[in-house]
Amino acid sequence: MKAGGFDRTFAVLFAVMLAIAAGNTALQSVLPALGRSLGAADSAVAAVFSVSALLWVIAAPFWANRSDRHGRRAMVLLGIAGFTVSLLLCGIFLALGINGVLGPLATFIAFIAARVIYGAFGSAAPPAVQAIVAGRTTREERTKALTLLASAFGLGTILGPALAPYLVLGHLWHGGPEIGLAGPAFVAAAIGAVIWIAVVRLLPHDEGVSHGAAASYPSIGGQGTGATVTAATGSSSEKIGYFDPRVRVWMISGLVIGHAQAMTGQAIGFLIIDRLAVSPMDALEPTGLVLMMGAGSALLAQWGLIPLLDLKPRALVLAGTVLGVLGCIATGSATSLYGIALGYALTSLGMGLARPGFTAGSSLAVGAEGQGSVAGKVTSINGAAFVLGPSIGVGLYELWRPLPYLAAAAALACLLVYAWLSLRPSDPGRGASPAQ
Repeated sequence: MKAGGFDRTFAVLFAVMLAIAAGNTALQSVLPALGRSLGAADSAVAAVFSVSALLWVIAAPFWANRSDRHGRRAMVLLGIAGFTVSLLLCGIFLALGINGVLGPLATFIAFIAARVIYGAFGSAAPPAVQAIVAGRTTREERTKALTLLASAFGLGTILGPALAPYLVLGHLWHGGPEIGLAGPAFVAAAIGAVIWIAVVRLLPHDEGVSHGAAASYPSIGGQGTGATVTAATGSSSEKIGYFDPRVRVWMISGLVIGHAQAMTGQAIGFLIIDRLAVSPMDALEPTGLVLMMGAGSALLAQWGLIPLLDLKPRALVLAGTVLGVLGCIATGSATSLYGIALGYALTSLGMGLARPGFTAGSSLAVGAEGQGSVAGKVTSINGAAFVLGPSIGVGLYELWRPLPYLAAAAALACLLVYAWLSLRPSDPGRGASPAQ
């Protein structure tokens, strides 16, 4: 396989990863408007993705371990099928709610049930995709190919919110049922079906011996940090615990950073509706713009600033935390679209520095034999942040609009002091990869 991505098999696998991330974040970006339109509580909207993320965190390691036994191609098909069926059911239930067939509570209960399918089965695809790429590349090509493949998740977090406002559909026919905000789910399901057919027709059967790693839940603000590439290529002969003295400080840092990002990202759609005093439908394009700027800022940090400045992990965490504090305060206090977008972009820039710093610092803290184990812990920390973080953020938002942003700023400020006193400068020689 060509690491540059021109191989047909690689293109199909890249499309799989891109579709999963873009479809998920497109739906996330319209859910605040959808919840407000249906009269559902904001916390119910956050619960949808908390449940899905929890299932993903539990199921992803299970599928990663079983891909060798049941075939990696079969796992890719299972993951895409779970993604497609889940989004199709989401679209149907949301359309029933929009047209008044189901009440708000029943709509969201059914919607959560559909998202359970995504969390439980959609997570089967990423580790199997990694394993196929690893099995078709040489050792010299592998890291570069996996890094490029994992960048699809980051690109998806930009494309999903950017395209979602344009996927809101009208009536199927004159006087027929309205699709409305369920449109992104139906379009993503259609794309998933096309990719499933492409996998059946174009993806060769398994060859070689390789393994993949569980990927973090694809979410708004959840750009990659390099952990799964390390996990897929590194040895895991030494088991490293979360409270191992070598990595404990880094793990705590990652948990705080991840929760701060998840809290602020999930509340941003509601903040735009309320601060701009616009209808949920009119908030779609501003929301997509703000989320796209945030994702772009994080990727700018990971793909541009980190390689350019060659900052070491401790410096990345400290600098990213400072920017995160400033960005959260700016976002929570902003009253205009420009202010919200600037504040959220600054927050995302900080998180784009801090999260790879946490990943690289954890990696440098252990030897070669512990890389796989530590990378698995990093991935689980990243995923865990999107289980409780969204619900915490929206719950605080319901109490007082600036509260999730001020709480995140306070947590990051405490982390800044803790990291300054506790994190040791890492040895040079291992940069932070922008991969997932």
